[in-house]
Amino acid sequence: MQRIAVFPGTFDPITIGHVDIINRSLGLFDKVVIGIGRNVNKLPMFSEEQRITWLKEIYKNNPRVEAVLYDGLTIKCCQQVGAHYIIRGIRYVNDFEYEKAIADMNRSLDFHIETVFLTCLPQYTSVASTLVRDVIRNGGDVTPFLPEVVAESLKKLKA
Repeated sequence: MQRIAVFPGTFDPITIGHVDIINRSLGLFDKVVIGIGRNVNKLPMFSEEQRITWLKEIYKNNPRVEAVLYDGLTIKCCQQVGAHYIIRGIRYVNDFEYEKAIADMNRSLDFHIETVFLTCLPQYTSVASTLVRDVIRNGGDVTPFLPEVVAESLKKLKA
């Protein structure tokens, strides 16, 4: 049986922190499905199509990484793609407390799906999509926080 994991999030935009977690996950799983969740409570800065395009471009040479859009529960996304694992990145202790509560709820919804936590490398601790969006809104340089594909795309959008 293939070890398939879903890495859920909004990825608005995808950052070097996300890429680090995805790349490190590939050592643990046969396939990583990046699940771009639609959250009715969030108004994204970038379209779903743009985020999918970025992910496909970043991982165009890696058939073990796939990106999908999903509505509703992450557990349902896992069931649809045949994943038995959910990947979550942890930057701070309070991230763990929040993520553990979600993991416990997910386990109660489907005990066949396990959440795996990967801690963030120290150099990526402050990299968060929310902060990156704030820098973009205020005209700052986000290049150090983004994969090259995303940074180049944003430069073209500015021009």
